[in-house]
Amino acid sequence: MSWTQSDIGDLSGRTAVVTGANGGLGLETAKALAGAGAHVVMAARNQAKAAVARAEILATHPAASLEVVELDLGDLASVRTATDEIVGSHRSIDLLVNNAGLMALPERVTTDGFEMQFGVNHLGHWALTSHLLVPLLRAVDARVVTVTSVARLQGRPVDPDNPHLRGNYAPWKAYGQSKLANYHFGLGLQRSFEAAGTTASSLLAHPGLSNTNLQSHTATEGGGGLVGMIGAPFTALAGMSTVVGVRPQLRAATDPGASGGELYGPLFTSNGPAVRRPLLLLPGSDAAIDTLWEVSERETGIAMDVVAALAEAERDG
Repeated sequence: MSWTQSDIGDLSGRTAVVTGANGGLGLETAKALAGAGAHVVMAARNQAKAAVARAEILATHPAASLEVVELDLGDLASVRTATDEIVGSHRSIDLLVNNAGLMALPERVTTDGFEMQFGVNHLGHWALTSHLLVPLLRAVDARVVTVTSVARLQGRPVDPDNPHLRGNYAPWKAYGQSKLANYHFGLGLQRSFEAAGTTASSLLAHPGLSNTNLQSHTATEGGGGLVGMIGAPFTALAGMSTVVGVRPQLRAATDPGASGGELYGPLFTSNGPAVRRPLLLLPGSDAAIDTLWEVSERETGIAMDVVAALAEAERDG
């Protein structure tokens, strides 16, 4: 039998933070987790859309426990404000789903001057995860799920001398780099959790080809040319619904049999039931993870110090 939302166990008493929860896969993630009893923090930039999404969840699950927090992953100050609010309300966090993302946009930069896709898809989530490490490590067997993409297979590891692709930008090149960064981040975080001796775990998921607002936005704004003409119709025809496409990240987040360092995605890469997928690590992956850590700390000024966070969690716990 294929894994579905009905396989999610009782999540009562648990707190989950979901980025990009105002639409697409993020909304479906929040809806499923709240429906299973979790308190869900819906972290989203667009508060009007987040309010509509919250109402949609409550229409399906009237008893859902929901909280909306404004989060702009393209602004490190916004990330700090959002995490301060979350930490101030929640001593422990059981689940963080790094779901939000942008795809194949024309060249632009974040508030902090980062290339937009690398800045939002990776660096924003880097900062968010770091700021939430202490409450995550206070929880029993917390999970961090980072959403990557099959586009990572076309991506190149971050160049420490030009992580923002200045003078060498192409929309899909930047997207592939950001999704490979997500992939390396998930693996590197698991490595850090293991080295620190924590019970927390980091997992990866990719949705295959899912008919979401991310793809439609790309087809109309970022794709251009042939991609712009055929992207949205092809996705609508061949892509999975968000209800189905979200299952890999939900399985990574909730399946008791899932373990840190694993990747979940559709069986047939672009579609199919949610299953554990091979990691397909390339030679030099460990060095690429090390470089990503160095670049991320340098660019954001924020360390991913699991050892220090664990010490604080144990001291205060």
